Amino acid sequence: MGAGVMKKGGGGGRRGRGRSRAQAMSEINVTPFVDVMLVLLIIFMVAAPLLTVGVPVELPRTAASALPTEQEEPLTITLTADGQLLIQNSDTAEDELIPKLRAIATERADDKVFLRADGAIPYERVVQIMGALNAGGFRNIGLVTDTGGPTFDGRDG
Repeated sequence: MGAGVMKKGGGGGRRGRGRSRAQAMSEINVTPFVDVMLVLLIIFMVAAPLLTVGVPVELPRTAASALPTEQEEPLTITLTADGQLLIQNSDTAEDELIPKLRAIATERADDKVFLRADGAIPYERVVQIMGALNAGGFRNIGLVTDTGGPTFDGRDG
């Protein structure tokens, strides 16, 4: 795997006086290194899509276009159909929501938050969560929806 040893003078018998000195070969065998890198590349290509696991939510459909992407990872609050409340992917109790949001707001440079609410959730509940987001220090609230909803001009998008 590493460098070999080659005798100075080509190998045969002794030439001249004194001992012959061993000289390191300057060639390195990179084939095992390339093999390992290719295996790691394949492992990461297979594993990368599995790392983006989200909370399953049936989002309402609208005709709105997507917002431009931000440099900082957006903060996402999710409200599931069964009433579960999540900050990013961690479950949060309702009484802990505002203190956690205030702590997060002090660490973030941006006050933008995305609210993902299941379409089966009553509007009153969504507005209550929006009020909690506002009380937690987030004034820029974006509602996440799926595209392809009605456009209200006689056509379905």
